[in-house]
Amino acid sequence: MGRLDGRVAVVTGAGRGIGRGVAKLLAQEGAAVVVNDFGVNVDGSKPDSGPAAEVVDEIKSAGGKAAPNFDTVATVDGGERMIQQALDEFGRLDILVNVAGILRDRMIFNMAEQEWDDVIAVHLKGHYATTKPASIIFRQQRYGRIINFSSISGLGGLPGQSNYGAAKAGIAGFTRVVARDLGRYGVTCNAISPGAATRMTATIPQNASQLRARAGTASPAPRPAPRESTVPPMREPEYVAPMTVFLACDEAWNVNGKVFYVAGGRISLAHEETAMRQIQKQGMWTIDELREQVPSNLMYGLTNPAPPAPDLDLPGRPVAAMQ
Repeated sequence: MGRLDGRVAVVTGAGRGIGRGVAKLLAQEGAAVVVNDFGVNVDGSKPDSGPAAEVVDEIKSAGGKAAPNFDTVATVDGGERMIQQALDEFGRLDILVNVAGILRDRMIFNMAEQEWDDVIAVHLKGHYATTKPASIIFRQQRYGRIINFSSISGLGGLPGQSNYGAAKAGIAGFTRVVARDLGRYGVTCNAISPGAATRMTATIPQNASQLRARAGTASPAPRPAPRESTVPPMREPEYVAPMTVFLACDEAWNVNGKVFYVAGGRISLAHEETAMRQIQKQGMWTIDELREQVPSNLMYGLTNPAPPAPDLDLPGRPVAAMQ
């Protein structure tokens, strides 16, 4: 307790789920918190001031400091207002946690432009809209903590979430770049890829996994912890908060530009994208050489996450693969 006394935080999407747990734990550790939540449904509709106000009441009832904010992260003006509110209400800003998000799941061949734009605006642009004004303050004061939220949907790929996955993969890249932009000024920027049961995960149709299984598409998951793979994960969103808050503490001063999987009692450091294996020659490769070398060397032992149906007669597909 008291690890963040005197610090001020802005948490987006803090009215429910993971953001709520993060905001409350920050307050328990002594931080004053601007609790942002536009109060929309999971699909982004029907704004409501209730969720943010309720969390603020809970924090104050427990003896903490908090103020509600009802702006949307999908606009630069909204992001700037919530950062300015931290300065106006509490006199400074030290911590920014970007949790806010929506879902508009649809297979890519059915996805409308508005469904794409809305998800990219809240997730990817939303991270920019808050981080830009916060970064100016952090750079000037030579201190700051930014914790972003990515997803296995972007880091590994989940069917029906091309908009969400693109935004979440973008957030991972955004995190690594911002870490390099601000690190010299004493500012860190890291990301969490959470595993938790929230109202967002609850909106995924119950038969979605069955449909995806019939389509032959795989849903990747973070690597299980050694000797704990048989232990059911603790799915409450509050389990994500401690690692998030640790990254905001002084002791995390040298943790920068990293992505962590956090689910229940398991915390994993994500492996950054690096070359896995290679083929090399002097001069330019020919297509005939690549036809031989790519399947046998670069792709050896790797599986297609969404292989075509067995009865499809595809050009180039070995007859044995259809049996």
